[in-house]
Amino acid sequence: MPEIKPMEGNQAVAEAMRQINPDVVAAYPITPSTEVVQTFSSFVANGLVDTNYVAVESEHSAMSACTAAAVAGGRVMNATSSQGLALMWEILYITASLRAPVILTVVNRALSGNINIHCDHSDGMGARDCGWVQLYGENVQEGYDNLLQAVRIGEALDVRLPVMNCIDGFLVSHSYELLQVEDDAPVKDFVGPYQAVNPLLDISHPISIGPLDLWDYYFEHKRGQCDAYPPAKEAILAVGKEFGKTFGREYGLMEEFMLEDAELAVVALGSTAGVAKVAVESLREDGVKAGLLKLRAFRPFPAAEIAAALQGKKAIAVFDRAISFGAASGPLFSEVAAALYTAGQQIPALSVLYGLGGREITPEQISGVFRQLPEVASGGQPADPVLFLGVRE
Repeated sequence: MPEIKPMEGNQAVAEAMRQINPDVVAAYPITPSTEVVQTFSSFVANGLVDTNYVAVESEHSAMSACTAAAVAGGRVMNATSSQGLALMWEILYITASLRAPVILTVVNRALSGNINIHCDHSDGMGARDCGWVQLYGENVQEGYDNLLQAVRIGEALDVRLPVMNCIDGFLVSHSYELLQVEDDAPVKDFVGPYQAVNPLLDISHPISIGPLDLWDYYFEHKRGQCDAYPPAKEAILAVGKEFGKTFGREYGLMEEFMLEDAELAVVALGSTAGVAKVAVESLREDGVKAGLLKLRAFRPFPAAEIAAALQGKKAIAVFDRAISFGAASGPLFSEVAAALYTAGQQIPALSVLYGLGGREITPEQISGVFRQLPEVASGGQPADPVLFLGVRE
């Protein structure tokens, strides 16, 4: 029987990894994701998994080893944060281009400088164009569930892409919540055995991996890589539906919370969605038709689905926990605005930048943003194009 017990986000991810029992984990720990690989390494030491655990000297080497193991024909996992993900970036593009379905838990943390170990989304957003699927979890349960699904999504034969399972540093990674831990057997049945595609170790069918690719073929190969992302979106939906039938918790590309009849809405990622739900419920009690659109899949970006969900709203606010220096708005706002424009929708929108470096976000602050939206809906323009929420001016 499934067991419900208190568990940290990092421990929940490590527990899911134990149940999956990957072939290779090559890791270099970094705060706040350290506990993931630390806990998993104890599973290796105690013989609870068959994984080949490779302790390397840097995150660059970790992702290099993970990518090599994946193209060799193994199921591969890892975890990192912030500067660790930044050090991997040279290899992140290669991993996706080689269609190596590495599963990487990203415990989101601010990028330096100055040095900060707390949560924002600058690491994940900085890697948004590397070609990886990105799933964002709101809480400990979603961090666990998303990892189990990530394996199926990335390894789908018409996808074959690496996947980032993103959870907020400390806010989720180090917070204890009640987690429903599924039994090992149904988890293993759900994940299934790894099916290698053109593995390097299949010496009966030798292939070349990562050769020189110049102007005469590179463009076509990148165009071919683009064809993997529509199937990835379908895989997220199909796997999420099957997960719901198996374990009772269905997932999609996003979650609509009190959104159907809402006149005003916010769009958010990660643990902030939980804070926004409290604000929405409070505003509903006051008679405000507020709603939330929580994105789960950031890559591939569900543009058409977002436009459909927000259609008819009087005004929206998009919350970014990452800054895009020199841009007109935060990265999530830019994506949402493009989705609405492409769909022919002119919904007044407010770009909200918040929570950098772990700065707290409260239901009262989100309610305050909601209370600005009627003016935005009536054509009023904020003093600044981006609202810096909670910053000392």
